[in-house]
Amino acid sequence: MTDAPAPRPRATLGALPAYAAGKPPTPRPGMTTYKLSSNENPFPPLPGIEEAVARAAARMNRYPDAGSTALYAALAARLGVATEQLAAGTGSVAVLYHLLQAFCDPGDRVVTAWRSFEAYPIAIGINAAEPVQVPLTADGRHDLDAMAAAAAEPRTKVVVLCTPNNPTGPALTHGEVEDFLARVPGEVLVVVDEAYREFVRLEGAVDGVALLAEHPNVVVMRTFAKAYGLAGLRVGYAVAHPDVAAAIRACALPFGVSAPAQAAAVAALEHEAELMERVEAIVTERERVVEALTAQGWDLPETHANFVWLATGERTADLVTAAEEAGIVLRPFAGEGVRASIGEREANDRLVEVAAKFVP
Repeated sequence: MTDAPAPRPRATLGALPAYAAGKPPTPRPGMTTYKLSSNENPFPPLPGIEEAVARAAARMNRYPDAGSTALYAALAARLGVATEQLAAGTGSVAVLYHLLQAFCDPGDRVVTAWRSFEAYPIAIGINAAEPVQVPLTADGRHDLDAMAAAAAEPRTKVVVLCTPNNPTGPALTHGEVEDFLARVPGEVLVVVDEAYREFVRLEGAVDGVALLAEHPNVVVMRTFAKAYGLAGLRVGYAVAHPDVAAAIRACALPFGVSAPAQAAAVAALEHEAELMERVEAIVTERERVVEALTAQGWDLPETHANFVWLATGERTADLVTAAEEAGIVLRPFAGEGVRASIGEREANDRLVEVAAKFVP
């Protein structure tokens, strides 16, 4: 290989934070290990969904439907929207990438809460936009007053609301977001990221699709990765004004959502009642874990997702190490805290046992 230097990528790439995916557990002889680091659904696929995937995979020599026709039709019927309002991608995070490509010029501002989903600043930076991170409140919630003020600043193109917020867990109410929209310029897109909406049990919780009916600048992002248990197949979607959805689709890679992923998503909607029974079981387990941790003395943010947030500060690495020794892998945020997914009951019991040793 020559010693000549390779061509240089854009300078903005050097400033991007690295995405840290949840680690898999290390095998431990004589111990069942569990992954609680990626907010995955612990239940295996339903047989009907597996069969749909197998039928689609049998035609892997053919390209998938570039228009996601069957998926859009199923989603439109389920949500009560037009197919022209939909834009699918390889997970809802890919849809966000396409949206930012469509609406942000270099130097435009994108407002998010922080800490929030760590892919946001990466997606923003890749598109050479400026991330504006508004600190969460002390109880892990969006500071909507401060975010509205930031959204009013010149060159703001997009605001992202993550509800429930990843990694802290609180959800926004419909009234809160309606009031927020009244204070945000109409030309600013407001993305309501509802990746965990099926786990929400908050009275008056925000409904992004209902908001969209009254606010053409709202974009709703949802995913099949969490409640529907299709994380490995990567399919998410946006619901938006037809012109906004068309712009998102225009930036998407051709044939981006695979045929097995499309088939699985359609089958998941057909089996939604069974899947929501599983979601209810996860919510019940979440409440059990929250009760146990609270009884230990933890002051937890009010979670409406399939995870809990432990504010461990400088002891974050120590808790994560202790958890690994107990056979569970958590998601650390250095110097801040730990996010623990709600998984199998045995895994959750180990989490509670380990956490007892680190109560602030």
